[in-house]
Amino acid sequence: MNRLGDATSPYLLQHAANPVDWWPWCDDAFAEAKRRDVPVLISVGYAACHWCHVMAHESFEDDEVAALVNDGFVAIKVDREERPDVDAVYMTATQAMTGQGGWPMTVFATPDGEPFFCGTYFPKPNFLRLLASVCTAWDEQRDGVLQQGAAVVQAIGRAHPAGGTDAPISADLLDTAAKRLTTEHDRQYGGFGGAPKFPPHLALLFLLRHHQRTGSAEALEIVRHTCEQMARGGIYDQLAGGFARYAVDQTWTVPHFEKMLYDNALLLRVYTQLWRLTGDEFARRIADETAAFLLRDLGTESGGLASALDADTDGVEGLTYAWTPAQLTEVLGERDGAWAADLFRVTGTGTFEHGTSVLVLGRDIDAADPELVRRWRDVRARLLTARAARPQPARDDKVVAAWNGLAVTALAEHGAVTGASSSREAAVALAGVLADRHLVDGRLRRVSRDGVAGAPAGVLDDYGCVAEAFCAVHQITADGRWLQLAGRLLDVVLARFGAPGGGFHDTADDAEQLVTRPADPTDNATPSGLAAACAALIAYAALSGQTRYREAADAALATVGRVIGGHPRFAGYSAAAAEAALAGPYEIAIATTAPATDPLVAAAHRHAPPGTVVVAGAPDRPGVPLLAGRPLIGGAGTAYVCRGFVCDLPVTSEAELVARLAG
Repeated sequence: MNRLGDATSPYLLQHAANPVDWWPWCDDAFAEAKRRDVPVLISVGYAACHWCHVMAHESFEDDEVAALVNDGFVAIKVDREERPDVDAVYMTATQAMTGQGGWPMTVFATPDGEPFFCGTYFPKPNFLRLLASVCTAWDEQRDGVLQQGAAVVQAIGRAHPAGGTDAPISADLLDTAAKRLTTEHDRQYGGFGGAPKFPPHLALLFLLRHHQRTGSAEALEIVRHTCEQMARGGIYDQLAGGFARYAVDQTWTVPHFEKMLYDNALLLRVYTQLWRLTGDEFARRIADETAAFLLRDLGTESGGLASALDADTDGVEGLTYAWTPAQLTEVLGERDGAWAADLFRVTGTGTFEHGTSVLVLGRDIDAADPELVRRWRDVRARLLTARAARPQPARDDKVVAAWNGLAVTALAEHGAVTGASSSREAAVALAGVLADRHLVDGRLRRVSRDGVAGAPAGVLDDYGCVAEAFCAVHQITADGRWLQLAGRLLDVVLARFGAPGGGFHDTADDAEQLVTRPADPTDNATPSGLAAACAALIAYAALSGQTRYREAADAALATVGRVIGGHPRFAGYSAAAAEAALAGPYEIAIATTAPATDPLVAAAHRHAPPGTVVVAGAPDRPGVPLLAGRPLIGGAGTAYVCRGFVCDLPVTSEAELVARLAG
């Protein structure tokens, strides 16, 4: 065992028995490199990453490679999900030097951490040559190597400057962003761009809100079309629910099989909101199944949701999920096997590897004859039972604060909009895990595992996503504790993460100092820290009535205005937050003695404008500002609709409330 045996990260533990003498990210590793006068090899990946596994098997488990690494370098292994700050710094360097990025990420740096050569996956022969070349350069061209490292640090420090007004948010800016997405939409298969194709959940959330504000039928159709194509494709698990990380093709047919918590949480929000706006039962089914997947397959014994299911099973990608016609017949019999092969497009030649196929949904089963629906459900259940007997992918069971925050918000919305009590209860329970385990001495910890908080400090997206989650739970419970906790987190954001001129850094001012302080305002697989913080600030300001939080959000959004207008695919969550801000957002307080059954509450959730906050409960409930001074009229449930802290006359009927919101 090397130094990774005591790590909390499942990814680091995967490498604990390597012959490479790995160090975790720590000051001692860099001190050791200075003592030995050798460069540092920084390898960054995550537990569910297929190509990380490939490079590990080819190189890091190989004695020949290990001998070169151990002799010439101090090797540091980093879990990008545990240390997103480290990943962000060196990913920026990798993209600057190579024009692309990805994982595994392979970085050679000075003992001061300055990167001088970067790349991603290297096959073993190439990696052996690279190790030898770097050693030679370090020994014979030291001045050039050090100059290169200093130049890279300067370049990445300029890549994402924090703060500074860019373009204030306006209706015209958001209209421009929506039009740009319209031109980039794949009209045949949905989504944006070609292969590989990722679920564009953040852009879809923006388009849904844009449709609500403007009535744009085209924005709604882009979302509907993309959601249908994804959920019929192999990227969606047709038996158990849940989305894979991305499709390797343009048609959503063959996925990269890892399933990530953050993708499924964000897609749960998309399908929930799509059903809310359209009543499409297909969208409702996918939302319900995705919520069930989160709780069933990612729930951990100690509370919280696990980060991911692995792309590989026993070292083989897709082993758990792919089928042949013969395998369908073996499970279902000749008649149902042939029917399932036709429905799920399983062919003799296959769509995946070795003649196997990934299940896709070939027909619109949701609107089919009830007898066909019954048959489809029966076939799904039998296939899922048979699949459960196969080897299963490993699970990365660390609990990431930001991603659990995304899940809390998604489950709270799903519960509020559909009435699903299981989602509401899960949202409250998960919020409790974040509050009780990840919040330590007033500051967030990034990860926990087996019920124990890890050492890495929370970064900006942790604070933003968890604060937004606490705001969401406050709305479905009318419990003042959650609003108070959200305010404490956002006070830390404003005090520790802010940048001059608006905007935010991704790390706190008292966090570990890296070679540069990251501040990336663009969305990737998850909302940027800036976008997450702005969404939380807007919601908190609406719920609390404290305008300084709204002012901070407006200033921060102004720093990414040009990104929103020019590259909306990479600023979807900022654009969604901006739509909420532009709409007000609306504040709906419903004074009622029966919040679970009052039709005013259901109507508020079904018809609310973009980004609306809704709180229902007894008048003057402690810690709930929206219910202060809001009495029942004539003993009946009463809705108070406000926008920008300016309120209309209260209403007591569902029809009046719907009309008020439509107006």
